[in-house]
Formats: sequence, structure tokens, C-alpha cells
Amino acid sequence: MPGTQGPLNAFLDLRQMPVANAELGPLAGLRLAVKDIYDVAGYRTGCGNPQKFEEAHAASRTAEAVQAILDAGARFVGKTQTDELAFSLFGQNAHFPHPINPAAPERVTGGSSSGSAAAVAGGLANIATGSDTGGSIRAPASFCGLIGLRTTHGRISLDGAMRLASSFDTFGWFADDIETYETVGKLLLGRDPHQHPLNRPLSIGRLDAFVMGPAEAAQYARMKALAASVIGQPVETEYTIASFPDELYWCFRRLQAFEAWREHGPWISAGGRLSPGVEERFAFGRTIDAKSAGAEAARRLAFRAELGALLGNNGFLVLPTVPGAAPLAASTTEQFQTYRERALHLLCLSGLSGFPQITLPIGSIDGAPFGLSLLGPSGSDVALIRLGRRILDAARKV
Repeated sequence: MPGTQGPLNAFLDLRQMPVANAELGPLAGLRLAVKDIYDVAGYRTGCGNPQKFEEAHAASRTAEAVQAILDAGARFVGKTQTDELAFSLFGQNAHFPHPINPAAPERVTGGSSSGSAAAVAGGLANIATGSDTGGSIRAPASFCGLIGLRTTHGRISLDGAMRLASSFDTFGWFADDIETYETVGKLLLGRDPHQHPLNRPLSIGRLDAFVMGPAEAAQYARMKALAASVIGQPVETEYTIASFPDELYWCFRRLQAFEAWREHGPWISAGGRLSPGVEERFAFGRTIDAKSAGAEAARRLAFRAELGALLGNNGFLVLPTVPGAAPLAASTTEQFQTYRERALHLLCLSGLSGFPQITLPIGSIDGAPFGLSLLGPSGSDVALIRLGRRILDAARKV
């Protein structure tokens, strides 16, 4: 199993091999880092686990979405560290030195797209691929001061990617500026199938209340006010979803774990070794039977319909991406768990609905980044990026 290399522990220490890319294109000259759940021709895909790496064969072809970025002119510069089997939120893989958060070195990068976020935030790559099943683009982006979009589920191919929970898994990326971010978005997403303008911002107080404390609440209010100067004042709406936040949190947890066990349980049962924490999350999935999963799937469908009705054709939800700045790297297990539960109450909405959500780096707590999110209707990904560009332009002028 390789170690890591570089000052931020972002990249895996793998022998560099030539990877074909186009010399011309909209991304020509930009450096691309690839999360180690995506195949790159000639490399093994280790998925953050030493045993998986040893058992893997070198990939014969590159993952479809990664290849599209290479075909647009980006140059591959290495594979990045990921949390083990992409099943964690903080970027602390027991098998590697933890990636360093360039924006707040005493705090975690977030995961599971930990190395990719560190590489872009630290200027080691212009673009880095990630994935978002439960928050693995949005949380690291918020923690490291980056833009991050969880795409509409199923809109970008995951051919050549390790799956964790197929009904939640999405392709994502980080970039070092909004112009590059939008260029990658147009390349991978094409034209939005949702063709209605997003001009009706909404806010739900019960969700806003998941920020950690008074300082976070004050900073979130500042971010909302800044965004409102561009998009209009969000309309405070009652929580009209039949399932309460705790029920949606557990719906997400159970379905994700059920699918993760279905995907990786046979390998684990045959002797696959995992580190503590990750092993416990898979073990939880083993306890969920098909009947329980079916009941949660029905709850999920009802939630998707209700959220879709709330947003309509032109609405979008403004909410905190996560409860606050990234946890300190030296946090206790209990502190990490408390933060994880609060964060997933916010992050699970996009995952359960399949709707896109973008996080924007316009806030900070004690000098550490804190992101604001916009969640739109299915297929409004590019529209969200464009709204994000306008808000970021306004933030630069403040």
C-alpha cells in the first residue's frame, strides 16, 4: 500500500505514469488530481484501504467523468487520499498521515474527499475529483474554503468508480476558482434539464437552527444577508415536510448503511479488514433488514415529493452547509460524533432527495472557513453554479 507524499499529505505516493490527455481544450494547462476511488488507466484503485489496494489490478481504462476532464486538456498530477471506502466525514484515514487543511491547519479537511480538497485548497492542483454520498464534497469544501457542488443524482456517470451506496453516490469536483468550476460543470453537465429560472429563495428556521452556537448563528446570518443582497431576501417558510429532521437523519443513515453493506458486505465477510469507526458503520448496515430498508425508502420518496413541491419550478433553499467551521483535528471521538450528527441533519436533505446543492465559501468562524448552501430542484446544477458566481462576486466586493 502506498503512503502519502507532499507537504499536505494530499497525494498518494505512487509511481508517476503517463496518462493521456488532450493538449488543447477549455481546461488546457490545468492540473487534475483524482480521488482514489476513481480508476485511472495504469493505476490500482485502492479506495483508502491497504487490502483493497493489494487485491486490485491496474485499471485498463480511466473512469468516464475523469477521462472527460482529461480530454478537455487537464493534466493528471496524481491520486489523492480518501477516507476508507469513502465512508467517513472528517478525512482521518487510520492508514495514512491525515491530510492538512491549508485554510485552517489545526482543523480537519473533511472527508471522504480529503486529499482532493487539501490539494486544491493548498494550490497543488487546479481541479480535483471527489464524490458525495453523504457530504463528501460539501463538507470538505466548507471546511477548506472551497466551492463544492453535490450534483443531481445520476446526472454524471460513475462508470469506473468505487460505489458506496448507489442510490446516494454522486460525482463531484473542487476547483480553485469559480470560472474553472463553471467550466468543468458545463463540460460534465451540459445543459440543465431544469429550464426555469431560480428566483424564489426560501429559508427554514428549523434547519438554520442546526448551527453550533451563537457565533455560528451570527456568521450564518451575515452570510444570508450577503446572499440576499444578490438573490433577494429568502422567504421564511414553515417546515412542511411530514418527516421531522431526526426522522430524515435516520432515514438517510439506515438507507446509506444498508446499501453500503449490500455493496461491500461480501468482501468484509470474506475477510476484508477495516479500521475502527468505518468497521462500525458497515456493521450497522448489517443489522438493517430489507423490511426496514423498504419502509425508509418509502419515507424517502415521500420526502422527495414534498421537497419538490416546496421548491416548485423556481424555488431554492438557503441553508448552512454544516454546523460551523471544521472540527479541530484533536477533537475527541465524542466531539466528532456530535458534530457528525448535526452535520448529517443538514447534509442528508440533498442526498435523500437527489436534488443538487452547492456550498459557497463566504463565511468564517475564528478564521476558519464556513460555507453557505443553496439547494435547488432536480437538474438545476448549472443554475446553482451561476447563482454561486453572483454571490461570490458580491462577497469579493465586501
